[in-house]
Amino acid sequence: MTKIAPPSLDDTEKDKNEGMKPDQPMAPVQMALFKARTVLIFGEIDMKLAERVSGQLLAYAQDGSGDIRVIINSQGGHVEAGDTIHDMIRFCGPKVKMIGTGWVASAGAHIFLGAEKANRFCLPNTRFLLHQPMGGVAGQASDITIEAEEILKMRERLNRITARETGQTYDKIVADTERNFWITAQDAVPYGLVSKIISRSDEI
Repeated sequence: MTKIAPPSLDDTEKDKNEGMKPDQPMAPVQMALFKARTVLIFGEIDMKLAERVSGQLLAYAQDGSGDIRVIINSQGGHVEAGDTIHDMIRFCGPKVKMIGTGWVASAGAHIFLGAEKANRFCLPNTRFLLHQPMGGVAGQASDITIEAEEILKMRERLNRITARETGQTYDKIVADTERNFWITAQDAVPYGLVSKIISRSDEI
């Protein structure tokens, strides 16, 4: 029997990060974030996080057309979960202002690129990590070949998105992501990841 590990842009262990349960009243912090139209993405990117973030984005969009802020500090995670959040940032309607802090790595960087370039910010000590997707498969040789081909297709797709959103050439992105490619906040601006480094909320 073939066993396929979910494609991932990061192979760290999963966080036990629980989302807000719909049958519970909003805690004061959650209420304040809702009023501020702010989404927090912290920790590993997985389907549970993607569901929570998608729900928040859609709820804010339903509540009004004002800007939404997304603050992200993530080591990465599953590609498809990252794809969902990346796409929902564009789909939800209101302008999304992305703020990176800590480290924005792997699938986290993919999510970060969901915002338009002019709306991508980071705090001074943020680090970014770009690299190629990782995955694992065991089983029949034919299944291994199929999954290997899918990972190559995924890598090309993600590299083309990164090239489009940063303004770098596709070939440069391919070369840079061959191995772990770390970028400081200061270097992320000329690279095209970030439009502006901020230190205070009122600088956005």
